[in-house]
Amino acid sequence: MTVPQHNTPTPPGWYPDPSGSGQLRWWDGNAWTGNAWNPPAQAGAGQAGAAQPGAAWPAAARPGQYGGPPQYAGSVQPAPRPEISRGTPVYNPFIWLVTLLPVITLIILLLWNPVFHLRYVGARRVPTLDPSAFSVPYFLLVISGWLIYGVSVLLSYLDWQKLQRDGVVRPFHWAWAFLGAGVYVVGRSVIVHKVAPQRGLAPVWALIGLTALSLILVSVKASMIISTIAKALPM
Repeated sequence: MTVPQHNTPTPPGWYPDPSGSGQLRWWDGNAWTGNAWNPPAQAGAGQAGAAQPGAAWPAAARPGQYGGPPQYAGSVQPAPRPEISRGTPVYNPFIWLVTLLPVITLIILLLWNPVFHLRYVGARRVPTLDPSAFSVPYFLLVISGWLIYGVSVLLSYLDWQKLQRDGVVRPFHWAWAFLGAGVYVVGRSVIVHKVAPQRGLAPVWALIGLTALSLILVSVKASMIISTIAKALPM
């Protein structure tokens, strides 16, 4: 009785180029991509190849079968990411929006100038802050924080897709943006800098500058609010 063989999905990885160029080509799990690189020479590799022609090729990736996925039984070790060409852009509107969206929150924070007053509630005259101090800018400040968070996750996903289309292999995953836009900006920039030396770190520097500016403005605003509350309290 013959046991039928089932084709299992081939995981993404580097496989011998089906065109016979001698390079390794990236298989993304569905189709061959345009990314190829020359692997370092290994001792005895030439002799093994001469003894068994085509032995290094997965069954479905041998010359003449370029369109099919490779069948690879062993584990695939991640290979170094190949560098992209100098003409390939490493920045796009998505990553700049992810980096600079917090500016909106800073602008709203500057517009919020609360004036606190005390109100006495009940027969016992309990002092409480007047709710009118929480004006429209305050609620905009709260709502904008959540909106910017959601939009940043979406923009991170679009940026991740754009990097893949531009040839960046295994870019920093967009889901890290759920931990904060800054996490994605830093991780993304580190990966891009590896595949595009001397480029890719501009969003990190912009993020550092924006963070420093935010700390200064928040400190000043907090001091003003504390001073206003102190004046409203009865001596």
